[in-house]
Amino acid sequence: MPKLVVIGSNSFSGSSFVDYALDQGAEVIGTSRSQEPVDALLPYKWRANKQFRFHQLDLNGHLPEMMDLIKEFKPDYVVNFAAQSMVAESWRTPGDWFMTNAVSTIKLHDELRKCDFIQRYVHVSTPEVYGSCSGFVKEDFPFNPSTPYAVSRAAADMSLRTFHSAYQFPVVTTRAANVYGPGQQLYRIIPRTILFILLGRKLQLHGGGVSTRSFIHMKDVSDATWRIMDKGANGSTYHISTQEVVSIRELVERICKKLDVSFEDQVEMVGERLGKDAAYQLDSGKLRAELAWQDRVSLDQGLDDCITWVRKHFDTLKAQPYDYTHKP
Repeated sequence: MPKLVVIGSNSFSGSSFVDYALDQGAEVIGTSRSQEPVDALLPYKWRANKQFRFHQLDLNGHLPEMMDLIKEFKPDYVVNFAAQSMVAESWRTPGDWFMTNAVSTIKLHDELRKCDFIQRYVHVSTPEVYGSCSGFVKEDFPFNPSTPYAVSRAAADMSLRTFHSAYQFPVVTTRAANVYGPGQQLYRIIPRTILFILLGRKLQLHGGGVSTRSFIHMKDVSDATWRIMDKGANGSTYHISTQEVVSIRELVERICKKLDVSFEDQVEMVGERLGKDAAYQLDSGKLRAELAWQDRVSLDQGLDDCITWVRKHFDTLKAQPYDYTHKP
């Protein structure tokens, strides 16, 4: 039975991975800076597995306590999903993004490298570090970040390269395409669109929805993350992505069709966000070849999955905040 510490376990990706890890028989400790939200936003709460413990610890303010917990538990693996993750909002108070994503994260790495019981550290990064690019890019594509968020993430990624080289720190890095699925925060495009349609509210579509993305179901991402954690090559980066690319407008149109509403009546076009990348697509061939991974959930299946989740928890979800709330 592997032992895991999942940092950022309240995040959508983190809580979904905890759920997946518990399904593999792992014993898991989760940490996040906030209290656990409502059960509808925590996929691991939808099971009866008791092999999970949660600790409310902030990477910025509780690193000593977090390290005490890790040293006592002695996990085989540490998987870090914690980050200030909103792109547009990072322009408002960029120092908060750099503190969490660069300074505090690098301090964490400097402590973890001294823990000889850790078999592998999984650093969950982002394709935002590449900036806007055309075509499917590989893991060695040059960094060209275009927002404070992306720059802060690139800084930690580059620091980890030096840690692996200097200390043989057993790190693997993941960069996933646009993740989605049941349990996702309501300010993200897919759950927000579904919820607003069911509420009869208009959805603002920034820049007309012309930017393109590859949306990948969190089940496929969790499966990939587990494989990378278990069998990935230390020092390597792995892209996790489907090969289907859609515009944001097309995505919203699909949801409108599934819920039998008019796109024109449901959507209000507004200006584009500052620094938003027009496109990024990830070549996931390395992951497929080395670790025999493949995506299994199509976008249409995944959207149906999300609609079912919103309908099931509608009374709870409609009472939650719809917009991102920044926490320094």
